[in-house]
Amino acid sequence: MPTLGRLRNRWAAVTPRARDRALAAAVTAATFVPGLDMLGAQFGDLPRHDGGFLAVVLVLGQTLPLAVRSRWPAATLAITATCFGAHEILAYSPSIGSLALYFALYSAGAREERFRRALPAAASAGYVVFAVLVTWRGSPSSWLTFGVYYAVLVLFWALGALVRQRRRDEAERRRLTARAAAADERARLARELHDVVTHHVTAMVVQADAARFLPSERFPEVFATITGSGRDALTELRFLLGVLEATGARTPGLSALRGLVEQPGRVVELVESGERTALPAETELTAYRIVQEALTNAAKYAAGRPAKVHVGYGVDVLEIEVTTQGPATEAGALGSGGRGLAGLRDRVDALGGRFTAGPSDDGFRVSARFPTAEFAAAGTSVRSGR
Repeated sequence: MPTLGRLRNRWAAVTPRARDRALAAAVTAATFVPGLDMLGAQFGDLPRHDGGFLAVVLVLGQTLPLAVRSRWPAATLAITATCFGAHEILAYSPSIGSLALYFALYSAGAREERFRRALPAAASAGYVVFAVLVTWRGSPSSWLTFGVYYAVLVLFWALGALVRQRRRDEAERRRLTARAAAADERARLARELHDVVTHHVTAMVVQADAARFLPSERFPEVFATITGSGRDALTELRFLLGVLEATGARTPGLSALRGLVEQPGRVVELVESGERTALPAETELTAYRIVQEALTNAAKYAAGRPAKVHVGYGVDVLEIEVTTQGPATEAGALGSGGRGLAGLRDRVDALGGRFTAGPSDDGFRVSARFPTAEFAAAGTSVRSGR
């Protein structure tokens, strides 16, 4: 049987949209289970009666919007609260589906950014109107009771807001940690740059000087040695300079992937899905480097074979996947001198993400997941399969 840890990991791997759909389905199904009705929220203590078809519509109007609570938290709260208010004002029989209001409040507090300031004011005004209408309908509840109800609703909103703030603080901590790690890495690479140049170039000079005193039949061997040293130097210099370029103000990001995959000699399909959002430069640069390194390895170890790059912009996650056809060698996994993708793994970890690289059914697969909920903002729409 799966352990609790494995179940937790499996649940963490489920996308937020899939979780939302599962929650909406579970709450909706619970509304049709006999005996659970009394567990629902009831405000106003009005005499209850069956409402027939309209009552069912209002209950579904509370539960079904939960399927999009992560993507559109403000709209989810507006629809759920409106249907809940109408259900209570009309004094229909209680339903466990009314608990959807608490989920909607939590989601709005945790995820809403665009209307983060206006939504609490609008919701509070709506609650006052609701209390007035319920009282007008004959509710025996006092205004103190309505104040207690309001405090409960605010509590769920506040819990969500607390989670959002903790996510922001954690994102800032990861950003500073990643920046410090990158600075340390660049300082180390600057020292390595000197060592690489000194070692390889000195060896090439010594070998070239020694060739003057060797018989001509040894020339091919010497030239091959010099060529090998030169190639090793170029390989390491390209890697080091590629990392040092990150110190510049203009660094490549996800918007530059189109030019990367369309370079001559490559057969690469780029697929983007979801809505593109504003992301930190460190995240975009690391994602770009992963694609760049994976395609470079594909050109070296599976030249001419097709490759596919998928970029998925989720609600709170960025997914990068590069699949290539051809030999799934360990060299392909490590890249230049064993540093390529293996070196990028540390960057992904510093950003709070997960990185995997290994053989697939017909080639090699590299993937990375970056958390992005803390940086969610209004972005441009990216067509799926573009």
